[in-house]
Amino acid sequence: MAATEATVHRDGDALVFSGALGRDAAAALWTIASKALAGVQRIVLTNVTTVDSAGLALLAELAARVRAAGITPRIEGEPAGLSELRAAYRLTPGLDFPGAAPTT
Repeated sequence: MAATEATVHRDGDALVFSGALGRDAAAALWTIASKALAGVQRIVLTNVTTVDSAGLALLAELAARVRAAGITPRIEGEPAGLSELRAAYRLTPGLDFPGAAPTT
């Protein structure tokens, strides 16, 4: 197992990610993360080494689903690449589009 292999697990009210969140990881982690989403309030990225655009898409979709459940998710951690991608895609620190209408 590579040191940067991405993982996700549930810890209380948090989805906790680790490793590099790239294209392959995003596809592999989607099912695990989406099944563990009920009741999540935090997405923890403190042990994530890097995020690419596919990783950002995964995180943004998970955050959107948490918001759709009526919870404002807290994003904890700032791995390499995240702030640049947030800026490029014009996302808020909570991985939402500014001024976006709530989903129902």
